[in-house]
Amino acid sequence: MKHLLPLAAAAALATAAATPASAATPIAGRYLTEDGAGVIVVGPCGNTVCGRLATILKSEPGAAKTDVNNADPALRTRPILGMPILSGFTDAGSDWRGRIYDPRNGKTYKSIVSRNADGSLKVKGCIAFFCQTQTWRPAK
Repeated sequence: MKHLLPLAAAAALATAAATPASAATPIAGRYLTEDGAGVIVVGPCGNTVCGRLATILKSEPGAAKTDVNNADPALRTRPILGMPILSGFTDAGSDWRGRIYDPRNGKTYKSIVSRNADGSLKVKGCIAFFCQTQTWRPAK
């Protein structure tokens, strides 16, 4: 019986260490991309959070309407509108971590997203430790 208490305490500490101490501020909503080209709707996707291109506001003349730059030939015919841009985001305590897809070059990057005090999203796309940051404003 003496050994059960230390084991139970160790198990409780291990569980606590695996769980973030605090939850990240929710990021669900509609956001205008920094360049004003589209509106991304962010919300739950199963056990994770994702974001889809809900509205195209600006496109270059003659721009493809499908994902022609995707490295996977099987995905090159999928429409840009409705495409998942953010995927697999999970609560990392102070922010959300997942992947971001750029249909302009067909590449996917590690991403870190957090909500700013003004309700905008700070969206980072990273290759190794080099990151590019954008601010997405709430869409009306």
